[in-house]
Amino acid sequence: MSIPQEPRAAKLVVGLLMKDKELFGPLAEALSKKLGLPDIVSAWFDFDYTGYYEQEMGGPLFRRMLAFKTLIPQDDLAGIKLITNAIEQDFQQNGNRRANIDPGYLLSERFVLATGKNFAHRIYIGRNIYADLTLIYRNGAFQTLPWTYPDYADSSMLTFLGRVRNKYVLDKKTPAHRSIVS
Repeated sequence: MSIPQEPRAAKLVVGLLMKDKELFGPLAEALSKKLGLPDIVSAWFDFDYTGYYEQEMGGPLFRRMLAFKTLIPQDDLAGIKLITNAIEQDFQQNGNRRANIDPGYLLSERFVLATGKNFAHRIYIGRNIYADLTLIYRNGAFQTLPWTYPDYADSSMLTFLGRVRNKYVLDKKTPAHRSIVS
């Protein structure tokens, strides 16, 4: 028999995809007001392998990642996705999003993104949101899976997430965390 255990707090990581780099400051401020202060900010990633959002937002698109100071309960992910969806709506222009915001969390062994889209490998976590197991950590590095988005499989992204994981390992030693959603 397995005995249920309290899940470890996770490192909140949020990806922002946008055309206008000047939008990053206001988006980061809006995210900080709702989710807390970031402690690691990536450089700009100038790749968007899928082109999925270019019809809506134009191009070229750029990605920037934020990792937040305060660790979160894993079951906050669905509520956080709803918060980031609302921020996307706040920044819309002429009915189109100007940014795509991808919240997720990182643990020592995996990186998970939240999405509103169902698929075979995604697990429903409530509030019309699914968890996408995006990367696993094995043999000293994050490993991609057959469904990992190309942006998150890029070596520079994996390097960034490795840095975030190192910080998370340190953060776990001081277990302060809080729920962001109610």
